[in-house]
Amino acid sequence: MTETTRPPAQRPRIFADLTPLRTSPDYRRLWFGNTVSWVGQGMTALAVSLQVYDITGSAFSVGLIGLCSLVPLVVFGLYGGAVADTVDRRKLGLFSAAGSFLLALVLVGATTAGIENVGLLYAVVALQAVCFALNAPARSSMIARLLPAEQLPAANALNSMTGTTGTLVGPMLGGLIVGWWGYHAAYTVDAVCFTASLYAMWRLPSMLPDRQEGETRKRASVRDGLRFLGTRPNLRMTFFTDLCAMVLAHPRALFPVVAVLWYGGDARTTGLLVAAPALGALLGGVFSGWLGRIRRHGLAVLIAVGSWGTAIAVFGLTRNLWLGLLFLALAGCADTISMVFRNTMLQAAVPDEMRGRLQGVFIVVVAGGPRLGDFLAGSAADLLSPAVAVTGGGIACVVAVALLALKWPAFARYDARDPKP
Repeated sequence: MTETTRPPAQRPRIFADLTPLRTSPDYRRLWFGNTVSWVGQGMTALAVSLQVYDITGSAFSVGLIGLCSLVPLVVFGLYGGAVADTVDRRKLGLFSAAGSFLLALVLVGATTAGIENVGLLYAVVALQAVCFALNAPARSSMIARLLPAEQLPAANALNSMTGTTGTLVGPMLGGLIVGWWGYHAAYTVDAVCFTASLYAMWRLPSMLPDRQEGETRKRASVRDGLRFLGTRPNLRMTFFTDLCAMVLAHPRALFPVVAVLWYGGDARTTGLLVAAPALGALLGGVFSGWLGRIRRHGLAVLIAVGSWGTAIAVFGLTRNLWLGLLFLALAGCADTISMVFRNTMLQAAVPDEMRGRLQGVFIVVVAGGPRLGDFLAGSAADLLSPAVAVTGGGIACVVAVALLALKWPAFARYDARDPKP
């Protein structure tokens, strides 16, 4: 081949691959609507916490908000996945998004009427979690139907930016809006934001789960989904590795303590510690263009989760605030990379009729893992010390991932060109 006929070398991509947004109008609307609604939900989450504290003056009452959302997420996560594998996913996504919109209107009406009832706020939070547990499996299952397999890593990187943007921007905007105009204004903006998600769902085509030829339509069983997962080692590993990171090396609950003990700081220092992993995760999504060239997704997950544990362990050793923030940001970036490939494996290696149920399991792990991690880190810090809890947790994560890789070596050989569950 002569110099003139050689095809030009493709320039390596640095920034996030926007191909899914350009090629699929349906995905583009879904992504935009989800991003806007996540920002609104972040605003409401902060506003509810502030309102509960204003009414009760109790930090314990604020903490109960998390419990009110965790239980429905765990209980309805699996059920929502089974429903998503039974009915038209577009209709399920539309009705659950409409439910979230109506609940936002309930908050608007209650605050406008001057009703200060903590029980009502708890009930709305719980019902919002139910709507999310029904909506998320349906929405995630749609992506593999809207895009070709080679675009899934890019789409999942874009989706990670959606969640991180909501986590960062939503609470900041919520605090400003509550401070300037009150709780009812924050809830009103959230309701308006949900209309973007409703519009995106409305424009989607019908998405009934695919069936094997000759298979009759029947209600999907949660038990069948768990049985399927039990016989698919590569898919199980995506959950095991995530639990290693979120249960063993999740120091979020200790941030208020280490802000004071390690850095001599205050609430602002705690805020920086909380924001650092989210900022790292966002940057991981922004600079995710290279992820589409990776084919060994299982190996990438092992390296990413091991990097998370290493960064957390080093964070536990440093007493310089800016260095600590750097390692927390690196941990957040590693978490994004892990999430992109784990989600891609769940979408590409799972048959369509099982995708909803596997996404339901994903929700349970994502919701429950960090809460167990908070409990474990707090207990270890009380029994030993915060430094031992953080550094020991990071080391335990790395060791656990290494043992899993030795136990199931085929996971590291997983090839996106021939996805095997």
